[in-house]
Amino acid sequence: MAQYDLWKIDKKLRKAIDTDRYHHTLGVMFTAASMAMVWDVDLTRARVAGLLHDCAKCIPNEKKISMCKKNEIPVTSFELANPFLLHAKLGAYLAEKKYDVSDPEILSAITWHTTGKPDMTMLEKIIYIADYIEPARNKAPHLEKVRRLAFSDIDECMYQILKDSMEYLSSNPKTLDTTTADAYRFYKNLHEEKNTEETAEQ
Repeated sequence: MAQYDLWKIDKKLRKAIDTDRYHHTLGVMFTAASMAMVWDVDLTRARVAGLLHDCAKCIPNEKKISMCKKNEIPVTSFELANPFLLHAKLGAYLAEKKYDVSDPEILSAITWHTTGKPDMTMLEKIIYIADYIEPARNKAPHLEKVRRLAFSDIDECMYQILKDSMEYLSSNPKTLDTTTADAYRFYKNLHEEKNTEETAEQ
């Protein structure tokens, strides 16, 4: 794996995002690093992905769309209607082109940190969850439970976050990405299979 200079990346990143986003980013990076220690994931990968997950977040939405078109990044009709979602795939592109990150695992974790997807890698799950539970987050439901699960049962943690996200997003179907729905069904199946096995063992 390539060696990355986190402080060099950090210095460049500070110029690209606002102060609130930067503090959130540090929270995600440190949370991801803590989770990586528990789940035996490379610390450098977790820290770089955490640091860059929102590197495109502060780009205005219209510019996100134009940058995707200019650089031939596929944009769905749903993303066109909800361009805030584009910061994930555009962020992965910028991580590679602007911050010199070539590791496909890191780029994939950045790509999927907003919507999630079925059958995520451990690093993808860590960045998705760290973004949700970092210490400054305080509005999501069941945060205490989710934070405990992040360090004890990561797939159950994914299920709980996606379940809560689906309940929130379902109140406005226009904001519900099909990828998130697919991810929810995948982790719901894992949750139900686990419960069935536990019931059978009793």
